[in-house]
Amino acid sequence: MEHEIKTTLKSPIVTVCGHVDHGKTTILDSLRGTSIAETEAGRITQKISFSLITKEIIQERIGGLLKKYNIHLSIPGFLFIDTPGHAAFTNLRKRGGSLADLAVLVIDINEGIKPQTAEVIQILKHNKTPFVIAMNKIDNISGWKTPKTSENTGQTTDLITNIESQPFHVKQAFDEKYMTLIASLNSYGFDADLFYKISDFTKKIALVPTSAITKEGIPELLTMLCGLSQKYLKENLVLGKEAKGVVLEVKKEKAASYVEAILYDGILSRTDSIAVSDFEGNPIITKIRILEEIEPLSTKFKPKDSVKASTGIRMQLVEKTEILPGMPFVVYSGNAEQIKEIFKKEMAGSVYSMLSKKGIIAKADSLGSLEALLVLLKENGISVVKAGIGNINKTDIISAKANLEINEIDAIVAGFNVSVDEEAKSLAQDEKIKILTNDVIYKLIEDIVDFRIEKKKEIEKKRLMELSALCKLRVLHQYVFRNTKPAIFGVRVEAGKLVPNMEVIDENNEKIGRIKNIQSENKSVQEAVEGMEVAISLQGANYERQIKNKEFLYSELTESGFKKFKKNKDLLSSKEISLLQEIANIKQKEKADWGM
Repeated sequence: MEHEIKTTLKSPIVTVCGHVDHGKTTILDSLRGTSIAETEAGRITQKISFSLITKEIIQERIGGLLKKYNIHLSIPGFLFIDTPGHAAFTNLRKRGGSLADLAVLVIDINEGIKPQTAEVIQILKHNKTPFVIAMNKIDNISGWKTPKTSENTGQTTDLITNIESQPFHVKQAFDEKYMTLIASLNSYGFDADLFYKISDFTKKIALVPTSAITKEGIPELLTMLCGLSQKYLKENLVLGKEAKGVVLEVKKEKAASYVEAILYDGILSRTDSIAVSDFEGNPIITKIRILEEIEPLSTKFKPKDSVKASTGIRMQLVEKTEILPGMPFVVYSGNAEQIKEIFKKEMAGSVYSMLSKKGIIAKADSLGSLEALLVLLKENGISVVKAGIGNINKTDIISAKANLEINEIDAIVAGFNVSVDEEAKSLAQDEKIKILTNDVIYKLIEDIVDFRIEKKKEIEKKRLMELSALCKLRVLHQYVFRNTKPAIFGVRVEAGKLVPNMEVIDENNEKIGRIKNIQSENKSVQEAVEGMEVAISLQGANYERQIKNKEFLYSELTESGFKKFKKNKDLLSSKEISLLQEIANIKQKEKADWGM
């Protein structure tokens, strides 16, 4: 039996991480008895949230297991952090290392290690964060039998007993899956085994079979976290003297702004002055007007005079200055220069060091989200010239407008989990700036990549058409306005684009003349596209002699121009490709190897 230590301990911070859709939030839901997963955008966690589980709740839920494994609880509880699946979000930091004391890595037993799982493993390894693996979705193994809850005791069959009593073919499938996972973890330099087969948890990673849906393995998972915390983290969990935390986000409710944060060390009092960071990384010294702590197993906050780490808090501050989410906060005791240095270092390692001299504009709802967005954009080869926190505004559109001159493909404002001001929407429409927003990060990245691919094709085609316009015209013989000097008559654009100064030929490769002017509804226009009916004036042509018996006219095309179009066929429509072949056929009547 362990002896309760006299030193005041703080609650360990446990991050729940892993691949998208492997069940992180659902595991937390089953620990909390909530259903947050149902409310997430696309049922995927998009921002970091926290949940407090007290010592009393743990004892109530898993008391029998604590006794079985001889664990005497001295920690006050756990603060769980739910992070989005992508590794870009998972590296939630405090100054000097990872914010998490422990991690639960959720892996679907049926899918194994996915790319995002591998990235998370590397981060846990780099931060030296102890972790336990929730081998989730055991109920999806074909033929798996979930134990029934006893009506008398309210207890289900013990997890180990249930695993061992599965039908032979199911147990065989389970054994194969967990052995495959052990082999995969070996390749990352970790020894792992089922938690009930491990005697020394410093040498092996514990695998806890779970089902977030049926609740199998959830009590055992909580027991493992208690055991690991008690045995290996005691020194790290001694409560410090100074209150330290990280601002997660700033929320606006009616007229008031609230700072949601994690207090990861010390005791914070409502009478304390604290230093938070503005958007430039400068310290703002402020008093706390209202201090609230997250209630256990809840998303609600309760007013407090003081709070003890580790916990989730909400503060209403006296200062109204804009605060930068993702930055640390500390108690102010006249040490302004020291705090300024801390914030300066934090800013240097943050998103603002990831910006380029050219690129798109990026906005997000918090520093952590913005960092994740920039990491993913970088992975997809997309540079960012300016990044910020908060809604997309008029200034962002003006910044993107500069890209119309530099590189049209970068004239984008991308927003993750933010809205667009009405003034910005209107200006973007006028200036032809693309705004792309989404509250699911990987969908936003897909939209940006797709838009840039299409825009690139559009720009390339525009350049190609400027080099040598491609066009087929149907002569509208019922609209003849002048016979000669110049000949003026009606045409319909059958394919391609008609522009002034274009030279046209007939089906026999005879030069007819050069387009002097194009009119649509009695107004001169600079181009006419497929389907438009316009009047053209044709310099050097005689309608009666040269055009009267013609059905179609074609743009003159040089052999080198033809080859350039041929090389860029992917930029042309099917009608333009057919037209290109028609012109080649006309030319090849005189010169058989034309364009070959």
